[in-house]
Amino acid sequence: MNRIKTFVRRGEKEDIVRGAAIYLVMIFLVLFLVLPLCTLFLKAFQDKSGAFAGLSQFAKYFQSKSMVYSISHTFFIAVVSTFISVTLAFFFAYSLSRKNVPWKGFFRYVGMIPIFAPTMLLGIALIYLFGNKGIFTALGLQVPLYGRVGIIIAESIYCFPVATTILTVAFSAADNRLYEAAETMGTSAVRKMFTITIPNVKYGLISAIFVAFTYSFTDFGAPSVVGGNYNVLATDVYKQVVGQQNFNMGAVVGIILLFPAVLSFAVDRITNKKQNAAISAKSIPYQIKPHRPSDMAATIFCFLITLAMLLFFAVALFASLIKFWPYNLTFTLSNYDLGRISSGSGITAFKNSIIIALISAFLGTFITFLGAYLIEKNQKFKASRRITYMLSITPLAIPGTVVGLSFIMFFNAPDFKIPFTDGYVLQNPFHFLYGTIWIIVLANMIHFYSVPFSTATTALKRLDKEFETVSESLAVPFYKTLRRVTLPLCTPAICEMWVYFFVNSLVTVSAVVFLFTPTAPIAAVAIVSLEGAGQTAPAVAMCMLLLFINLIVRALYEAGRHRGQKTGLSS
Repeated sequence: MNRIKTFVRRGEKEDIVRGAAIYLVMIFLVLFLVLPLCTLFLKAFQDKSGAFAGLSQFAKYFQSKSMVYSISHTFFIAVVSTFISVTLAFFFAYSLSRKNVPWKGFFRYVGMIPIFAPTMLLGIALIYLFGNKGIFTALGLQVPLYGRVGIIIAESIYCFPVATTILTVAFSAADNRLYEAAETMGTSAVRKMFTITIPNVKYGLISAIFVAFTYSFTDFGAPSVVGGNYNVLATDVYKQVVGQQNFNMGAVVGIILLFPAVLSFAVDRITNKKQNAAISAKSIPYQIKPHRPSDMAATIFCFLITLAMLLFFAVALFASLIKFWPYNLTFTLSNYDLGRISSGSGITAFKNSIIIALISAFLGTFITFLGAYLIEKNQKFKASRRITYMLSITPLAIPGTVVGLSFIMFFNAPDFKIPFTDGYVLQNPFHFLYGTIWIIVLANMIHFYSVPFSTATTALKRLDKEFETVSESLAVPFYKTLRRVTLPLCTPAICEMWVYFFVNSLVTVSAVVFLFTPTAPIAAVAIVSLEGAGQTAPAVAMCMLLLFINLIVRALYEAGRHRGQKTGLSS
């Protein structure tokens, strides 16, 4: 009897700990996701004095022709960029997944390079290629770079790796039996493409389209470099908030930016469910059969895409190693001397970016995995688990620009006037974080929360539930099972989560461009300032440093992963 009572008491204590932990995760998401978004929405319906103004701010926005033009420009850029990037990504992923293409690994990794670089680097590389003093301009190829053409090219490159990743996963879920039946019936390759391949990957294709559209719709980096006078919503927000200190109008633009992201989120959730339901347990993996003409065409296509990617980054690297383009092509490392950039603040910005990325990676991975574990490996507290899950996937629908806007409006306010009350004021307990690196860390954690959460959830679902069942029957505390069993088995997923947080936190600009201060400069924003001041070579050098760091981190992760796989196979 005493043993039973002890077992019950221990179970109650563990339930208290689990309940407290999941409530803490939920409170974290409410405080730093829900409340900033609520502040953003309230600002959009208030005037500068804080009084309720209804839809007057929206009416004022749409009465301005220049601002309406920004909306049409943004939609045009997003549609064209999405079409180009998804089309190229479709054939690139198809070639790597369905054809006998040599050096697949090399092609795939080179195609992913834009993920590891700030988006400003793409715009700057375009300037060196097609600008007034660009390489191709000197050869007689005239391209109207500054404006929609330059933005479309940069956004297409920016969205290409994301679309490729989604479509590669879609192509991997193929049933070879359909192709065998088609070959038996003498179906042509073109007909198989339109009757089997495209229908099979349609959900992945839809997801890639909406994700690419959202990325190009909300990006700030590329338009800020090659946009010229061609205004888009992301640059409009920056001008309203940073340039004119008009937070109310900035909130209006932020809400407009939110609509396509929410639509993309909804479509992505629906397509994922349908895609999972479409996979049969009897499916046979696709078997690549040699076909020399199509294999050769696929290889040439992959080579051209890879060559274009390498050209962009090779030109950027070359430009960072010369004194003064194009008049003095003497090689130098002075552009990499961060101590002399912006009166010495360049090295501070670089150090801050690395510190912020490291803190964001460690804290983000810890909180994200903890939240996923408490949701997946806990049968109690159903209401709090569902709320936490909903909040955990919500950041997928929030563009980085909106995250930055909501944070500056939430943390910058020393107090809040409660709506529909007689002037009741509530002090803001988080105001002290404004102007510190911690607000940027929090923005990174919220902005990139959903993807690592999905990674952790997927890894935890693959684990047998018997681990927890046996532990409970043996009266082993859940935290011991977590430390000794769950964490070791989920180590690859945890490392992937850490790398994702680090890489994105190091190069993001849309979320943090509103949050930095002179006392806490960061590299991504310093790049924008340097390029705007005409110091293009130091800006490129800082971009390349961020790129190199991310590539090194990714290479170390891949090396560790392959080593772990070999060790597992040998054992």
